[in-house]
Amino acid sequence: MPVRERQTFPLVPRRRRLIGLPFGDLPSRRRGPGGETIGARPYETGDPVSTIDWFATARISATSGRDDFVVRDRSADEAPRVTLVCDRRPSMGIFPSSLPWLEKPRALVEAATAIVASATAARSDVASLDLAGGEGPYWLPPGRRDRLWLVPERLGEATPFDAPEDNLEQALGFLGGLRSDLPPGTFLFVLSDFLVSPPAGAWVEALAHGWDVVPVVIQDPVWEQSFPPVGGVTIPVADPRSGSVALVRLTRRQAARRRRAHEERHRLLLAELESLGLEPVVVRTSDPEAIDRAFIAWAELRRQSRWAR
Repeated sequence: MPVRERQTFPLVPRRRRLIGLPFGDLPSRRRGPGGETIGARPYETGDPVSTIDWFATARISATSGRDDFVVRDRSADEAPRVTLVCDRRPSMGIFPSSLPWLEKPRALVEAATAIVASATAARSDVASLDLAGGEGPYWLPPGRRDRLWLVPERLGEATPFDAPEDNLEQALGFLGGLRSDLPPGTFLFVLSDFLVSPPAGAWVEALAHGWDVVPVVIQDPVWEQSFPPVGGVTIPVADPRSGSVALVRLTRRQAARRRRAHEERHRLLLAELESLGLEPVVVRTSDPEAIDRAFIAWAELRRQSRWAR
């Protein structure tokens, strides 16, 4: 199943790149056509005239009394790697399509598809990790661009939502042992509702590896980021730990208490991410076009903030 055509977004890094590097490209250690000068050397037959450093050539020629041409060596530009960490705790599997709320399983797939499509457009290698299935980490290493459809397929209905509560912390720790596969500059998209968020130390350690960490917050705007005034009405409520749904009847006071608690929880989550320098993408729908727009808006805000520094 190929990745569907999507409206892609640029992979804008958190920090400003050197002048001349386009969005989605990183300087490498390999020599080649690129935006970063990494040294100079004597001219060799076949070198493009455009690589000659005329100022250095003039200085050396004036000193030696002969025509000694100097060329600039540049690093080849390479696309950054992209890694997805997908939370498959039971709470990520609630709200089925039969209920008029955010269908989180579909939102997870659509957000992952948007990232994979954009990474493909940027010529990036893509990796994916989740801890579903009870058999240890499922790790799809970077590369094999012809099989990127495996990422959204893995996140479909066939994979259970049974990952442990601390699966995000475990996933970040697992990736810490794969730094040869994930060099500095790797985009690390963490997709979760963050009702159970990794401790701050796990985020800090991931940032210390030089990764560009992007939380993708998938929450229902009505029932998880807030709570509606449903006092006196019998409603289905899902247990975030087991994913089971039960009918409950709340008083107005209980509904108001839940609303305050949920809004405060959401505020504290965003405040914590901001304090760590993280810029989340907030997904409130499973509609592909709306999800694409959320990522495009995130990339544009990053672009504006980088050049404002």
